[in-house]
Amino acid sequence: METWTVETNDGGGQLEVHTFRPASGTSIPGSKAPAEPAGVVLVHGTLVTDSLYWPFARTLSGMLGRPVHSYNRRGRGHSAPQPPGYSVDTEISDLQAVMEKSGSTDVVAHSYGGFVALQAARRASINKLVTYDAAVSLSGNLSSRWRPELEDAVTSGQLDHAWAHLVQGLGTAGPISYLPMGALRALSVLSARTRLGLEMRSLLPTAVTEMRAVLDADAHLHDFMKLSTPTLMLSGGWSPSYFAETGRILAGAVPAIDFAIVPLQFHEGPLRPGKRLAARIARFLSGNHVKEEPSSAT
Repeated sequence: METWTVETNDGGGQLEVHTFRPASGTSIPGSKAPAEPAGVVLVHGTLVTDSLYWPFARTLSGMLGRPVHSYNRRGRGHSAPQPPGYSVDTEISDLQAVMEKSGSTDVVAHSYGGFVALQAARRASINKLVTYDAAVSLSGNLSSRWRPELEDAVTSGQLDHAWAHLVQGLGTAGPISYLPMGALRALSVLSARTRLGLEMRSLLPTAVTEMRAVLDADAHLHDFMKLSTPTLMLSGGWSPSYFAETGRILAGAVPAIDFAIVPLQFHEGPLRPGKRLAARIARFLSGNHVKEEPSSAT
């Protein structure tokens, strides 16, 4: 793994990038060797850093025989903080900067990252795009997922309460999401004793701004009709159903978009061991994807 940085286009600082290459691949960090295939940029979700995606990025790089560049979005690791006036435009600009500097043509994105990548594909040049459980607000379908109590709890420093509202509102933690608030607050207290739990708590303020960015960018079907980037929207078989519903609607109306369910996968599929999801993505990026029939995407 190589670690390097990319300067943001808005002068706000830098983005921390981690590059994974096939075993035989070598290059100078931040540059594309002449004989090296074009790279793939991996965009992570909310409430996490890119380090949780490193095993997935390494696996995907090996399958593709191409470099995969995973970067910390704003407010994480050694990347710049979220600026005043943060919005999806901030993220689109950052994704473009990483793609340009790394010599990448394709994008793989998870959850909030999928929202960012789809918005970017409407405006920028992306050769191929794969999203997994993209958090796209379509005609207000995610408005009910927003809980004002989350922001109030973060502002007042009640982080256990905030975490409980986030988990219940998004429903992305599997069966845990359906526990009562008291049980979720107790779980938050316990998780704070772990490194990952502490990290997630520290990122709760970024989750508030990112959820607001999703709702502020609420779109309609006609907004995606001119999308020309070949796009595969995936959703886990055990993910919250609203991700699949959005994917099916978009794929049914936009010719450039295909949708498929990946069986036996939770929302955090890219963070879990196994190669099923990476293999599905690699087939699409390599041109070996077979378009799903509508009846098989149920």
